[in-house]
Amino acid sequence: MICVTVTPSSRQLAKVDLLNAAKYGDVIELCLDHLTKEPDVKDLISAVSKPVIISCRRKQDGGAWEGSEEARLTLLRRAIVAGPAYIELDFDVAPGIPRFGDTKRIISFTRLDRPEHDIEGVFDEASNQQADVVKFTWPTPTLDDAWPLLRAVSGKRPLPIVGLGLGRADLTFSLLGRKYGSPWIYAALERGMEAFEGQATVFELDEVYHWRDIDKSTTFVAVAGFGDSQTMTTRVLNAGFTHLGMNVRCLPIEIGEIGQLRKMLDALKVRAIIAGSGMGTRLHALADEVDESDPRSGYTDLLLKRSSGQWRGYNSIWWSGLKALEAKLGEGGFPLERRNVLVLGTGGAARALVFACQQRKGLVSISGPRDAQAQQVANQLGCRFVPFHNVYDTLFDVVVIADPDLRCGVQQGCVNPSLFRSTMTVLDVSDPPAAHPLLEEARERECRVVEPVEVFTGQAGAQFKAITREELPASAAAIADAAE
Repeated sequence: MICVTVTPSSRQLAKVDLLNAAKYGDVIELCLDHLTKEPDVKDLISAVSKPVIISCRRKQDGGAWEGSEEARLTLLRRAIVAGPAYIELDFDVAPGIPRFGDTKRIISFTRLDRPEHDIEGVFDEASNQQADVVKFTWPTPTLDDAWPLLRAVSGKRPLPIVGLGLGRADLTFSLLGRKYGSPWIYAALERGMEAFEGQATVFELDEVYHWRDIDKSTTFVAVAGFGDSQTMTTRVLNAGFTHLGMNVRCLPIEIGEIGQLRKMLDALKVRAIIAGSGMGTRLHALADEVDESDPRSGYTDLLLKRSSGQWRGYNSIWWSGLKALEAKLGEGGFPLERRNVLVLGTGGAARALVFACQQRKGLVSISGPRDAQAQQVANQLGCRFVPFHNVYDTLFDVVVIADPDLRCGVQQGCVNPSLFRSTMTVLDVSDPPAAHPLLEEARERECRVVEPVEVFTGQAGAQFKAITREELPASAAAIADAAE
């Protein structure tokens, strides 16, 4: 089930929020701590037929309550008398509020500083406080932090457990909680009504993550990161899995300690990981072996687990970027042969494109804001090094934007847009399908531009086929084009 959280600040709008939430949620959480005046809880909950959870959280627990503690406890006691399906009580105050009527008690343990590892101790104490459901809440910036919550939900216990991870990575917990039998997962009704910053909306869970299709037999493909590009990858691949009737869905994760990641992925039975440009170099360390066409970049954007248990790494960005670039040049054979190519950036994606253009006989140079680093990469890959302040003195046929952290501007350490001339072809592989500001500058200067969405669809198609051995359906690939 899904629990839709509503956080009205006005008693007048509270009923509207509840009615809207009832259309999409199986359970509704009404947060009283955002209201400026004391509500008539009985009147509010009578507006909907769905079960309602009443909560009123203190600021120290991530809520918005500004009144006294005595007033808050009085409000909670009156709310219980109104007869909601559930009342959420803080771990420390629950002993002072007795059970009343048929209202079930959610005993909530919250900490905002770090994960709680004494799950058993907290669970036992909550049981002693007449809990019907035990709730854990803490920050989950990485998979490491969400792990104790996942262990708590997936284990067999006499009382059900729900969890709320604070931060964007709560998505990881929510989707895994769905698979492992959490009674419900939480979502906001819409943007601006989140119980905490970064909480997913019910529409996002439906349209991007297809949460309703997830069950105990669902297999996950991990997608590292929570940026716009990773969200689009998830949207496209999930649409492809759905179209082909596969019980496979994308699981967004934020990678913490690489050393622990392998064990967690094994426990979750995750057999594939996709990484964006910011994570490819870190993910490379997890690979037991890499594709033979990419021995030097130190960059991996797809990992597949073999039947032997070994993780094999692939670099799909160089292939998709090169294919899109050659299609734009459109001269057949080796259109890059003898062309001067400048790769901007020194990370894994930049290394990959240096390698790719070298294979196509391009005359490759590399440059970046840190000359020493660029010089080192040039020596390793056998290409020309151009000091960062000299890139404007050399004419290039092709410019490759290969680092999302490159800054556009005239200040020191930035790439001055005057670099671009109308005779150039510009490829952006920094974070497809998003366009780097430098690409926008190149477009303004009438350069021939390779659109990042073209790189993205090629890359997504290659990754989908590597994972499923099926072609990415055209309807799924078209999602990225429509969003451009």
